[in-house]
Amino acid sequence: MFEIAFDLHLLYAAAIIAFAYVVRGVAGFGSGLIAIPLLVLDGVPLASAVPMVVLLDYLASTSQGLKNRHAIVWREILPLLPFTLAGVLTALYLFKTVDAALLTRVMGALIIVYAVYSLLAPAPHQGHSRLWAAPAGSLGGLVGTLFGTGGPFYVVYLHLRGLDKTAFRATFATIFMLDGANRLIGYLASGLYSPQNGLLIALMLPVMAVSLYLGGHIHLRIDQEWFKRGISVLLVISGTLLLFR
Repeated sequence: MFEIAFDLHLLYAAAIIAFAYVVRGVAGFGSGLIAIPLLVLDGVPLASAVPMVVLLDYLASTSQGLKNRHAIVWREILPLLPFTLAGVLTALYLFKTVDAALLTRVMGALIIVYAVYSLLAPAPHQGHSRLWAAPAGSLGGLVGTLFGTGGPFYVVYLHLRGLDKTAFRATFATIFMLDGANRLIGYLASGLYSPQNGLLIALMLPVMAVSLYLGGHIHLRIDQEWFKRGISVLLVISGTLLLFR
């Protein structure tokens, strides 16, 4: 397990968390996609970075979901849950049995694929069947538990179902609360939280809270399309660095 050194690496980690949660405050998602690959590139082990960011995401989702609880669309959440749980359990097994370097390269490849999809794919048609909950829930639980980046699968599913902006943000946050609870229990049972992890999480909590607040207050002033394109380019770069590190 890594040791926390109060040097430039800790400052880099704080800057990464700050940037990631400003992005989440603006876009409603994306903190894990940004924070985890950059933390791994900064030297934080994948098995430490993922549980830390998932816990921070869980707390962020709780605040966002409770604030807009009247807009939660439960009929879009319930079909996802059994498939999400299956994905979480599969991922916990893989975490213990697959080489960490291989998992890191797989994460890099997945991030590149998602970033290119975000840049090039047209907006999905709305009103698709709830049967899409099966692949979205399974992949969201699996990829989210392994890499902390399962959000895009839920984002695509909710867009396919045609939720408006407020309902989307509240429903997505609630999915993350429920999915995140399963992941946190799994990480705890698997011994992935340590005193060093706990100290790093405690140090990053105020950074996350302030950044999320700032992002939530500036999102109306930013051109969302250009913002998302810029984030996608950053993800291509970070994913490529992970793939070939």
